[in-house]
Amino acid sequence: MKKQNSRILCIGMPKGSLQEATFDLFQKAGYRVSLDRRSYFPYINDPELKGRMLRAQEIARYVESGDLDCGLTGHDWTMENNAKVKEVADLRYAKSSFAVVRWVLAVPEASSIKTVKDLEGKRVCIELVNFTKRWFKKHGVKAAVEYSWGATEAKVPDLADAIVELTETGSSLRANKLRVVDTLLESSTRFIANKDAWADPWKRKKMEDIALMLQGALNAQGKAGLKMNLPKPALNAVLKVLPAMKNPTVSSLADGEWLALETIVEESVVREIIPSLKRAGACDIIEYKLSKVIE
Repeated sequence: MKKQNSRILCIGMPKGSLQEATFDLFQKAGYRVSLDRRSYFPYINDPELKGRMLRAQEIARYVESGDLDCGLTGHDWTMENNAKVKEVADLRYAKSSFAVVRWVLAVPEASSIKTVKDLEGKRVCIELVNFTKRWFKKHGVKAAVEYSWGATEAKVPDLADAIVELTETGSSLRANKLRVVDTLLESSTRFIANKDAWADPWKRKKMEDIALMLQGALNAQGKAGLKMNLPKPALNAVLKVLPAMKNPTVSSLADGEWLALETIVEESVVREIIPSLKRAGACDIIEYKLSKVIE
């Protein structure tokens, strides 16, 4: 393990499919990250952060070894490397959605394989080799697990009997006429820390602060703030309209007969509820975007 500067936090960021989504999340959390296209060392507008771009597959083992204090990577790659790290936060974002992704065992639609037991002695192509081998062992199945360098869905049925593939929506599997037999692992992006770095008070506080802001930015996704004024007699009718996260904030205006109300709602329902709020007696209704919601 390499000894890191006690006042610099070395953070690994995923290069590849998660890069753009990660930079965007950091931006919303208040950290501006920029990268020259030939560089692997991003600029972060925090002098206490030193970034390094690495493949998500590698980050967990460099965090475990102490070459990085912390990093963002998929839970799947931490499991693949069997890395002993501290999980600081579960950050539910992926390259194209905010859903959990799955590693699934899939076979051609016409295959006779129905369960994992049917893969005894069969060939399986996969990128998540170590975890998959452990998974088959747990189920008492001896299958030939081979590493796939990509285009895994093209390996069946001629080059493999089954594949283990990462999916967000399942659309690619369906397009390639593949059927899911089982789910090996559900995964999301995690903020992980080296255990010795986590034991350092300054580094732990820094990581907790980053995690709080990143989680706050994720919490704000798909939500909007609403402000409005209303006469006191209209309060109950207005409250019935609002699908609030928590009880809204209500305060009296200078005119004792009027109230100001503020709340947070799902952005998708705003167009439905604003007309209802208006009919219930609210006025001066303002919708505003949220950058962070700290719970």
